[in-house]
Amino acid sequence: MSLVSFLGAVELGLVYSLLAFGTYISFRILSVADLTVDGSFVLGAAVSAMFAFNGMPVAGILLAVLAGGMAGLVTAVLQTKMGIQPILSGILTMTGLYSINLMVMDGKANIPLLNKTNVFTYAQAALDTKAYKVIALACIILFVFAFLNWFFRTQLGLSIRATGDNEAMCRASSIDTDFVKMVGFSLSNSIVALSGALVAQMQQSADINMGSGMVVISFASLIIGSVIIKNKNITLGLLSVIIGSLIYRFIIAMILTTNFPPSYLKLISALVVVTALSVPNLKSKVEINRLRRGF
Repeated sequence: MSLVSFLGAVELGLVYSLLAFGTYISFRILSVADLTVDGSFVLGAAVSAMFAFNGMPVAGILLAVLAGGMAGLVTAVLQTKMGIQPILSGILTMTGLYSINLMVMDGKANIPLLNKTNVFTYAQAALDTKAYKVIALACIILFVFAFLNWFFRTQLGLSIRATGDNEAMCRASSIDTDFVKMVGFSLSNSIVALSGALVAQMQQSADINMGSGMVVISFASLIIGSVIIKNKNITLGLLSVIIGSLIYRFIIAMILTTNFPPSYLKLISALVVVTALSVPNLKSKVEINRLRRGF
């Protein structure tokens, strides 16, 4: 693998670890497979691209985070106040976001950002190295990691974790689980939107279909990370997300160096998730059958 390919894999691994952070909050902490991710990722990219196109890249990043939080809030309201099933509420929000994303992008399917100033332009000016994107992304990841590690140890953060573990017990303990879910899903999708915003500025374009398969990619990162680090505390859990995202991107980079058709990459991601999720159950069944034969 060349230095360019290596740096590219690290850059993508870092920026998509933010996507995996968001999925970690919804799937691991709140125990809900939130499909809003595919839409909120593009929403973040669309908002970021439009502001960067008009010369305000930093404002684009900040407003993308806010927009993603609002998308997550809609999903949470559909679940908590309207009684819609969690998976269906995510699908509904994701579907509605397609039209909203087009409106944000002024009806265009693609927003090019070539020769436009972005946050990485500032990083390049400040850092005299080819790895300026890696350094800039690492600083952002470190900040988000530290924030989440702190937040989920606060009273509100612990309430979110408890709600994901046992919602009925939390209700009995007078915890407002509806509010807790709203905060959790808003935080999750705001981080996902941040990932989309950075991807748009890093790749110098935003496309209406760039969110396709983001759920599978984020799940692949989570599953790979959980295999590497099995400890359940929040710090190691977040760290496993970063490691899983980097390993996943290195796997993809290695595949791309061969003659393997790139069109199969999403199929590979799906197979990775299926395998990782099914292996523990299959091992359990094998162990049970072995014990039965022993008797």
